Amino acid sequence: MDLKVAYKKCLDGLAGSLEQLGTTADRSDLEAISDLIIQTMSGQWRHFHTPSHIFEVGGSGDPIEVLAALFHDLVYVQVDGGINLNISRYISPHICEVNGQLSIFEEDECDHDREFDLVCTIFGFACGQKLDPFRGQNEFLSAVIAVKVMQPFLSWMHLTQIAACIEATIPFRGAAHNGRTACDDLHYNIVMANEQFDLGMSEIEIVDTVKRSVRLANRDVENFALENPAEFLDNTWNLLPETNHELIGANSYTVRGYRRSIQKMEGFINFLKPEVVFSQYKHEPEDSIYQTLLSNTQNNLETAQLYLGIKLITIAIIEALSYRLGRNVHISTMMGEFPEAGVQTPALEHFLPDLSHLDSKPRNEREANVLELLSKGRTQESAYDLKNSPIATFIVKGIGFGSLTDILISAKSFLNGEMGSEEFLRHEALKTDDIDIVSVLTQAEIDLSGQRASVFKIARAV
Repeated sequence: MDLKVAYKKCLDGLAGSLEQLGTTADRSDLEAISDLIIQTMSGQWRHFHTPSHIFEVGGSGDPIEVLAALFHDLVYVQVDGGINLNISRYISPHICEVNGQLSIFEEDECDHDREFDLVCTIFGFACGQKLDPFRGQNEFLSAVIAVKVMQPFLSWMHLTQIAACIEATIPFRGAAHNGRTACDDLHYNIVMANEQFDLGMSEIEIVDTVKRSVRLANRDVENFALENPAEFLDNTWNLLPETNHELIGANSYTVRGYRRSIQKMEGFINFLKPEVVFSQYKHEPEDSIYQTLLSNTQNNLETAQLYLGIKLITIAIIEALSYRLGRNVHISTMMGEFPEAGVQTPALEHFLPDLSHLDSKPRNEREANVLELLSKGRTQESAYDLKNSPIATFIVKGIGFGSLTDILISAKSFLNGEMGSEEFLRHEALKTDDIDIVSVLTQAEIDLSGQRASVFKIARAV
């Protein structure tokens, strides 16, 4: 999204929401807030958590949801590599960092104010607490900024509702052993805040606040329930460079760097369950809608598990082959240059034989869909990776889907250091009566290198 467009949309969202809530602010104040949000959300490492994302999460109807969405991803330490200087002033009186670990100051050091204490109560956090990036650190700090920035213009009840919405976006929290959910905890924390800060909220208003929070939180992860798995994978691919900055340079990252990204995402997708992705609280959303969200998510996760498993097998083979050259070989050395418009360079897939004569057909609809995703590609181009996967397609067509689970187990053993590279390459399932995958790929690597060498020979002759 163009930054000017994003800035205007943010400004309009702030002004419109305040008007709906019966208050106003000077335009200069709203311009400063818009600048703060858009600059932070447009950092160089942001590929998924961008201005477009916060507008999608906010929707267009409820002003509290719109405002909460504008702030909910403002702090993302893992992506930004720290906390943006423009927003750090709001949280520095309350937060310290020791050896890369963020914590709330101890009681005798913390600079208490009403806004910070309110957010602590909503999140159930306390002085001296260490912050965990995977248990609400970013959401908590984003909520602190939201409440401090918006405090001059909104009532304390509205600020509480915004903080609650942001708290609900802490992702992937299942029910406790006693059946208590994150929504139950949020309800309890709002009750505590209502009493402590004399907010005057009724039980109905508290329940409605939790329901509103569920709506926003479910929109935050709605890509998991997209009907088309290819679109879900597009969003997954946008997340990869946010957590692995090495991938920003299309031709400069290593085989290992790319593999680590795929391996991390494959492990994450296999860990997830639909029930920890989406929330439901007192029939928000309605049962039929909630079940559709869970069903679509299950389909996307299972498709992504198979797709990422094949991608991990493929890059494991390439990495094992690269060990014959060294331990930090660039991906372009093994695969060829990332294609650029108007530039033709040799690529590894150009030297692979045609396998159309082999009868390694998918055994079910999911395998057919994944093979199409590998061969034709995801729906969007990527700045750091091909949208299709010619090497993975070649491997699957060569050996079929039946042996992939066994190969994936060995691939993970190799990548975890439990198996040598050459031992992995000798895996019996990588060879059939029709094809020896490793031998063919080895020859293709030789041919790719030979093609490059021939160019230099021609140039020298000239």
